[in-house]
Amino acid sequence: MSVLPQTDTRTGKATGPRTAWARPAPGRRRMAGSQRRSAVFAFVVLTAPMLIGLGVFRYIAIGWSFLLSFSEARRTIALGHWVGLENYVFLFEDERFRGSLTMIVPFTAFIVPVTFTLSLALAVLINRVRRGRAFFRTTFLLPAAVSYVAATLIWKMSLFSGVPSGVANTLAILLGHEATPWIQTYHPPLYWIVLITLRLWLQGGLYMILFLAGLQAVPRQLYEAAQLDGANAWQCFRHITIPQLRNTSIAILLLMMINALQAFDEFYNMFTPPAAGSEPIRTPLMSIFQMALLDQDYGVGSAGAFVLTMLIVIVTLVQSRVFGFGRTETEEGTA
Repeated sequence: MSVLPQTDTRTGKATGPRTAWARPAPGRRRMAGSQRRSAVFAFVVLTAPMLIGLGVFRYIAIGWSFLLSFSEARRTIALGHWVGLENYVFLFEDERFRGSLTMIVPFTAFIVPVTFTLSLALAVLINRVRRGRAFFRTTFLLPAAVSYVAATLIWKMSLFSGVPSGVANTLAILLGHEATPWIQTYHPPLYWIVLITLRLWLQGGLYMILFLAGLQAVPRQLYEAAQLDGANAWQCFRHITIPQLRNTSIAILLLMMINALQAFDEFYNMFTPPAAGSEPIRTPLMSIFQMALLDQDYGVGSAGAFVLTMLIVIVTLVQSRVFGFGRTETEEGTA
């Protein structure tokens, strides 16, 4: 820093000293440039493996799969004869894939509202608990860490095994009912109970934690003011809790819909091999798995993957449009 004289612009006389920052020396500029280059080089070195892996194993793979869906690719992932939309036409003419769509739609339409209601109810109850809240949070969240395969085998071989010594049949016998073959005959009311209870146990705690985080962000002053005005618990829940949890609820609904449409593990491990004399129960992912990996028809399998992807995208966009996900209060007022 150097000291320069300060001059009055009208009289031309010096009025006092003033300070000014001197231009940095050339050596210091070279050092700063070298540090910037070193930082850029370190950034490139540290992020290059992740970016290369992301590009090769995700984006290039997605693009290659898209090209495969328009070509005849059997027992090879190389691009074969260009067939256009024949794979998509064959897909919708295939009874396995159409049956999987008719299976997953009612499953999604039922499991999503049931899981949503149970998770929200648990979150509201635990939010009212003053002691032991951490214990209940951990207890309900633990099933989310359990493998779907392991949980499905427990449900299939222990809880709903169909033998008289199974947990569900033991309770049924104690209540005066006969032992029931829960998943051996594929009667819809029976195996739906098995699937729904399994899903609720695995996912209810996770969504409960998300709801609980949203509830803890609601200002307590709103409830106190409502109680002073004479509002009861239901009125507080309806007019305060539900509106305040709007964005949280929409996000959780989106996650539930996507997870339900992508169901695979519990169905595959529960119903493979199929019961004797019964039609196989499949989801879209199970049909894609059968076509692409077992039948090794990668063209049709890729087409099925993109059809399922588009179904999820359409459902997500429609739901976001209907519920206005991400829309602010100002935008809602002007809409």
